[in-house]
Amino acid sequence: QVQLVESGGGLVQAGGSLRLSCAASGRTFSNYHMGWFRQAPGKEREFVGVISRSGGSTDIADSVEGRFTISRDNAKNTVYLQMNSLKPEDTAVYRCAATDSYYLATRKIEYHYWGPGTQVTVSS
Repeated sequence: QVQLVESGGGLVQAGGSLRLSCAASGRTFSNYHMGWFRQAPGKEREFVGVISRSGGSTDIADSVEGRFTISRDNAKNTVYLQMNSLKPEDTAVYRCAATDSYYLATRKIEYHYWGPGTQVTVSS
């Protein structure tokens, strides 16, 4: 089992920045690719990005490319989502997830462990 807990969400004005953190415990953190997803009210859970086990590779969704970056610190068992130039449409619950897939998975069904999420609200 891997336990995940997100933090860092909140209310921010459009154009602002937030950094989300996801702390992991349980099994060896570096064994998992780590993903971020978000879900706005009335919408499907959406892929945001994923980072490889070593942190050397990432895949970022087109909708946030150039504004969001993912990083990780395996020594701290933590993955981060840096969000810049935030827009009202970025408002959602953001959740981190872990997968032991061989590739950088982008589908939520490929993730085995999930955090409860943190709310991000961007005001216009």
